[in-house]
Amino acid sequence: MGRSRAPNAVGQAVTVGTAVAVVAALARPVAAHGGTLGGAARETATVPTWLLVATGGGVVGASFLLASFATDREFVASIHAGRREIPVPARTVLVWIARAVGLTALAAVLVVGFTGPTDALSNTAVLVVWAGWWAGFSMTTYLVGNAWPVLNPWRTLAAAVPSVGRTYIWRGGAWASVAGLLALVWLEVVSPLADEPRTLATTVLAYSVVTLAGCVVYETDAWFRSVDPVARVFRYYGAVAPAGIDDDGSLALRVPGAGLTDDILGGVDEVAFVVALLWVTTFDGLVATPAWEAVATTVVGWGLPPEILYPAALVAGFGLFFGIYLLAAHAARETADTFVAAPTLARRFAPSLLAIAAGYHVAHFLGYFVRLIPALSLSVTAPFETVNPEVIVLPDWFGLIGIFGVLGGHVLAIAAAHAVAFDLFPGRIQAIRSQYPFIVAMVFYTMVSLWVVTRPDVQPPYI
Repeated sequence: MGRSRAPNAVGQAVTVGTAVAVVAALARPVAAHGGTLGGAARETATVPTWLLVATGGGVVGASFLLASFATDREFVASIHAGRREIPVPARTVLVWIARAVGLTALAAVLVVGFTGPTDALSNTAVLVVWAGWWAGFSMTTYLVGNAWPVLNPWRTLAAAVPSVGRTYIWRGGAWASVAGLLALVWLEVVSPLADEPRTLATTVLAYSVVTLAGCVVYETDAWFRSVDPVARVFRYYGAVAPAGIDDDGSLALRVPGAGLTDDILGGVDEVAFVVALLWVTTFDGLVATPAWEAVATTVVGWGLPPEILYPAALVAGFGLFFGIYLLAAHAARETADTFVAAPTLARRFAPSLLAIAAGYHVAHFLGYFVRLIPALSLSVTAPFETVNPEVIVLPDWFGLIGIFGVLGGHVLAIAAAHAVAFDLFPGRIQAIRSQYPFIVAMVFYTMVSLWVVTRPDVQPPYI
């Protein structure tokens, strides 16, 4: 398989995914959803259930095309290794501006959250946190680059206070971040954080106290590198982006997803965080589906308290996603017939899952963000007024962007996994066969995400 055939294989793979998405645009109708705030309706897409089967076939076909034809090592390596460095002018000034913006946003969230209007669609705190930050800014992190280290207001505040300087040593490693991420998402789902500004401001204040206390006891860099789940989310999302910052402060441009081929994870605990990031966005959408409503109603009818239902489902779903991935890592040892340990395989291939997580984040939050742009703008310019803003009504086809996002994330993940395989294994057949179990796991994750995206939206029960 020579160099000339590899570009054709990549093109065929992308074509398969694109063709499936085009079929979606011509089909009619099952409702799909994004997110809600203050009772705003989610957008709908016209996607029939059978399309999920076609999509699965499409992504599997794309995976095998990439694995079977793009085998020129120099070509595969050149795609992901290529980069262009651009000096950043007035970098110090830009850093100070970003820090000022972060601090101003945090102050606004706390002040307006506690004293501003109680209407969620008018309150700066609610709209900045959910629409501006968790939806809009998060998308820039994997679509452009990770600016959170300089924008992070807690890092800026921590740098201004002395630290005890205790060494952070915990054998659990990133499991603290995993627990923190699951806890934050559980709190977001079961509490009225998106509807009650006072509750949101209280939560942000509590998070601020814990974070700054951690930075005082331990060094700031150690806390945000090892413990803080939010910093870890954005750091991992940044590996998907086409831009990054080098050690010398210059801007490095690269192919989207190129950072996923690097050995960026320290162990299985960090693999668990990647899987948790993939799962929590899925869970956030899952609890708003009619299927979950039916299951939850049935289980609570059997006697399980609703207070236990949601955390139990959150943890159980994470266990399922993580277990499937670990099984794939062990199966890859057999299919590749290699002595490379399963934890090593799990660690090297796991970053590719971040592309799928980013794709589903787009599917879940893009419409949510666009719909609330007028409300966000008005809340920033008139933070203490109840403005009753208009919400952008999105066309029916807008939800199809989510399907493109999920499919695009999957194709990007397969490309990254393919490059990792050829970096790990010297033999062509061995490199190709090592990917099969991971491809199966990726298809499972993608199909679950697509199923959630194409369900009608309902209010989660018992909340």
